[in-house]
Amino acid sequence: MSAGAPARSVERLFPFVLRTRALLVGRDTLRRSRSKLHFILITHDLAAGSRAQVLRDFAPYPIVEHYAATDLERFFGLKGTKVVGFAKSGLAQSIYAELKQHRINSPKPPGNSPPPGSPPVPPSGRKAG
Repeated sequence: MSAGAPARSVERLFPFVLRTRALLVGRDTLRRSRSKLHFILITHDLAAGSRAQVLRDFAPYPIVEHYAATDLERFFGLKGTKVVGFAKSGLAQSIYAELKQHRINSPKPPGNSPPPGSPPVPPSGRKAG
């Protein structure tokens, strides 16, 4: 299988995204639709400052960097768009699973968990209540 094959396979799902209206376009729309958001796709040609802002604003969500703005225009008919989100759905889960290798932010550890790589606290090192 060639290196380009996985990218082509995910593209077959893009027409269904349009049909189901699962695409959220623009940063303002994404901010208003956080409860509906599954993941965000940004393009390689997004300016560094805008990229940093998206990473900061949407840190709890998976952010995938793939394609160029011209690709989004071809796939979705969106001229000049560099940031899109996918609404929660089975379709979005399938697309994310195929694009997961391009994720650029790391998942946040839950709650009060120690950071990854921290040694466990032995029972003798715990303080009594």
